[in-house]
Amino acid sequence: MALTGRAALIAALGSLPIGIWEPSWTGFLAVNGPLAVACACDFALAAPVRRLGLTRSGDTSARLGETADVTLTIANPSSRPLRARIRDAWPPSSWQPGTEVQASRHHLTVPAGERRRLTTRLRPTRRGDRQADRVTIRSYGPLRLFSRQGTHKVPWTVRVLPPFTSRKHLPSKLARLRELDGRTSVLTRGEGTEFDSLREYVPGDDTRSIDWRATARQSAVAVRTWRPERDRHILLVLDTGRTSAGRVGDAPRLDASMDAALLLAALASRAGDRVDLLAYDRGVRALVQGRTAKDLLPSLVNAMAPLEPELVETNARSLTATALRTAPRRSLIVLLTSLDAAPIEEGLLPVLPQLTQRHTVLLASVADPHIARMATARGNTEAIYEAAAAAQAQTERQRTAEQLRRHGVTVIDATPDDLAPALADAYLALKAAGRL
Repeated sequence: MALTGRAALIAALGSLPIGIWEPSWTGFLAVNGPLAVACACDFALAAPVRRLGLTRSGDTSARLGETADVTLTIANPSSRPLRARIRDAWPPSSWQPGTEVQASRHHLTVPAGERRRLTTRLRPTRRGDRQADRVTIRSYGPLRLFSRQGTHKVPWTVRVLPPFTSRKHLPSKLARLRELDGRTSVLTRGEGTEFDSLREYVPGDDTRSIDWRATARQSAVAVRTWRPERDRHILLVLDTGRTSAGRVGDAPRLDASMDAALLLAALASRAGDRVDLLAYDRGVRALVQGRTAKDLLPSLVNAMAPLEPELVETNARSLTATALRTAPRRSLIVLLTSLDAAPIEEGLLPVLPQLTQRHTVLLASVADPHIARMATARGNTEAIYEAAAAAQAQTERQRTAEQLRRHGVTVIDATPDDLAPALADAYLALKAAGRL
């Protein structure tokens, strides 16, 4: 590795007999003048760092798990070529562990009066905004004996969006929605609350759907067909309080709730329903209202991206009041929160009648798959104790869910992988039953 600056001089001194340079630097310069001249020239020929012009361009957003390319343009206005090592610093979560050094450091040569581009490829490991830090540039002379070093602030922000991994379930849920809507050969009879059309009776039809007036006007028995109601309002309420910070697997519960909310929003918007989002703990963290079906998903992922769990207890009373103001007319309110006994019994249950009196309420909670595995553990004393603790935790969650169901709440308790499709199925069941 080449030595620079004073280190090169010391190395050169070390190669001389001690008696030559020991008395003073003057003696060294007298004996080794050409090396000193070379060092001075090398320093003089290194391009100045402060005069460089730096600008950024490239991606401003990326889904979690995907890459984002940010281009740094370096203009060299000096009369000397720039030979540089460059460190484009970003927060540690901008890369996979162990790849930061390779991804953030670059070698670049910029001729005098020209500009060059280099690209830093980010692969963020967390949601939220990633802001560029300093750009450090070390400019070398042609002999690489001396260098100039300086830093520049070149602002840039990349927003890391939720990954929406449950998107793979959307085609199957849309197929089920088309069945309910009567747009396929499979017609759901006697369901929904909006009249669609009349058709001839076939064996197996629900006799309650027979239209006797229409039958009297024609020779065949006519039955009514129905389709799910449209233009209903759905309010997604994300609990961003303390319980949403609990990690299930490699991610907090909040991330699984976001993924389920995105799938439901995509499905409901295709069904012709209006979807709003409220993120709340002790105050409004995000609010999305009045978006069209085309703009809904981009608005939701952009609002969810910077959300982080707050280590405070959610104020259920103010959450309920805010939800009622956000949804003044009858709506489906989807609470994405925990089924922990204390927050539900002390916070939500006392104010729940205010919601169920005016709205249909659905509560979705993230279950820990590790507890289910613990419940089946056997083989030694430790495993049996773990199984007993897991069974107790499951019983407590079931008891809390039953309390909510007695208040008319539909409860979904599923693991992160199953929560999104289970919530979509619950929405379709409510729609098919005409409860929206």
